[in-house]
Parts: sequence; structure tokens; C-alpha cells
Amino acid sequence: MTTIDLGLPSIGGLDGVPTTDDKQSAKDYKSDQEVRWCPGCGDYAVLAAVQSFMPTLGLKRENIVFVSGIGCSSRFPYYMDTYGVHSIHGRAPAFATGLAVSRPDLSVWVVTGDGDALSIGGNHLIHSLRRNVNLKILLFNNRIYGLTKGQYSPTSETGKITKSTPMGSLDNPFNPVSLALGAEATFVARAIDSDRKQLTEVLGAAAAHRGTALVEIYQNCPIFNDGAFDVLKEAGERERRIIPLRHGQPIRFGARDGSAGSGDEGGEYGVTRDPNTGSLQVRKVTEVGESALVVHDASLADPSYAFALSRLTDTTLAHTVTGVFRSVDRSTYDDAARAQVQEAKDSRPADLQALINGKDTWTVAG
Repeated sequence: MTTIDLGLPSIGGLDGVPTTDDKQSAKDYKSDQEVRWCPGCGDYAVLAAVQSFMPTLGLKRENIVFVSGIGCSSRFPYYMDTYGVHSIHGRAPAFATGLAVSRPDLSVWVVTGDGDALSIGGNHLIHSLRRNVNLKILLFNNRIYGLTKGQYSPTSETGKITKSTPMGSLDNPFNPVSLALGAEATFVARAIDSDRKQLTEVLGAAAAHRGTALVEIYQNCPIFNDGAFDVLKEAGERERRIIPLRHGQPIRFGARDGSAGSGDEGGEYGVTRDPNTGSLQVRKVTEVGESALVVHDASLADPSYAFALSRLTDTTLAHTVTGVFRSVDRSTYDDAARAQVQEAKDSRPADLQALINGKDTWTVAG
């Protein structure tokens, strides 16, 4: 089985899932269903990346399940030649939890959108993260409701003019990565639909993680919110805005090879810790020196560092942190639930008559 090493601790997210010796390709994961998203939709890029990535896991396709809720992203299971469940609005994590608990031989993936996951499904999402169920959640974030034709979503920026907010949204938007870290998710990452290399690396790290892994994917909606993330893809702006995380390395980004007058071969900017407040901030490396840069550690038990990193990103996209924020080891809900059931079987043999003759009784009046 091929693995992608990001220098992160290996927790064995695929333990117990049957593998195959058959050579697989992306074609093996393409279903016979016509892909029906709008031309230019970022979902195409994510689908292609996932279909190309899945063969590297070496798993049997019949032991892989994609679960979705409602939304444009939720068509995803139709296009994967694996098992799939197109469930109900916001409830994909609940369906996936049932599968993960009852079937340890499955690799369970959730595909959801910013509206599906963070509005009607917000409660299900945070509790799956809190419980650390062994499943992988791909959260497509296009900052809009696409399937229902362009209403503002929980990640739309304040002031966003849409069909449902003609004078501008009054809501303060969620930062999905911050939300996940606030729920103490054991694995949290972010990638961009058009960055195939980093998206594949992040997917590999998520698959190797045992527990709930949430990957937020910035994704373009060409019809109702076109160009929402274009600034992160433009040459020059991309280097100045995107802060890529690499475990064990100083957090540095920006123009290289001295092209911005930095005088060295590293990025012009870096992330440092404010000596007065302890918060993280972006500074020019020439002003603070290489030694002042924060060395990224995704394995820290305390989520406050990863949360501080997530706060460097806001709706203006002046800076956008990508990569793996957090990857830590913690017992999973489904492993614990199965162990508890087995313990009950071993120590408390089933006795239906004893249950019927129990001390709890009810009198039903006629």
C-alpha cells in the first residue's frame, strides 16, 4: 500500500479495512453516471483528485463508502464506483457514524458543503468531531448555497449580497477550521480545489489518521459566487497570501529567490509569536530574523496553537493558511463502542427472561 509521508504521526486510520493486490487506477473509481455539475465548478477538480488518490490506498472498492447530505457536493457518491449513500440534509455525519461503528471493515468518507455541514448539519458535525469517530469529512466551501440557487451560507462574508440578503448579510461567518478545532477535532486541514498536489497530500494524511479527519476545501461556484478564491490562484498574489504548513518546518511563505528583495532564497514573510500577547502574526523575515519564526507542530496535544493558526485566515483572504493544522492521537468512539459491546457480551450473557422479570414495572390503567 502506498502512503504519503508528511512527517506526521501515523495512527493507522485504515486498520482493519481489507486491502487488495489488484492494481487500480483512477478509471476504476469512475462510475457510469454522467457527471452533472455546472461547467467550471470546482467539484470537478476535487472529484478528479479523489478518484486519482483512492488507488494509492490499496483498498477494495467494496470496502469504501462515500456518504453525502444535500447540495451540489452531495452528488459525489454517484460519481465514485464505490458504495455510496445520498442521505438527508445535514445528517451525513450521523449516517456515517452508524456505518463506522457497525462496520470496522469499511473506509467511510463524508462529502458535504458549507451549507449542508454548518447550517442544518452543524450539530451533527461538531459531535462527530468531538466523539472522534473513525471517518473522513471533506467539506466543500464555496461560501454560497449553490443547489438552491444562490442564498448566503454560514461561510459567506458579512455584507454579502445574495438573493436572500439583498442588502447584505448581517451574519458573522464561520471559519470551518476554527470551528473544528474548537470542537477539539483530532485532524484538521485545508486545501484549495485547484492545488492538486497539496490536496492529494492532505487526503493521504487524512486517510492515514485514525479518528475523525476534517478537510476544508475551498471550491469555486462559477454560477452564484464565481471567483470567490481567484485571488489565491493569481501569480504573485498566491505567494503573498497562502501560508502553507509543513510539519517540523518554520512557517514561511511569499516570494522566493530574492525576487521581492528579501535577499535570500526563502519566503519573504513568516509567522511569529507576538511577545506581548502570545498571538500569532505575519512579519517580514528580514525584520525579525529566521530564528523568530514559528516551527509548525501539528502533533501538539493542546489545540490552542492550531486554533491560533486558523485565526490568521479571514474572509478577506489577505492570508490563507493551508495544509494540516492538527493531527493527534486519541481514542475513537467507534473502537470504544465496539469494545464496550464485546465486554457486555463477555461479562453479561443475554437473558431475555431476566430482562422481562426485572425490577422496573409499569401499571397501565384501562
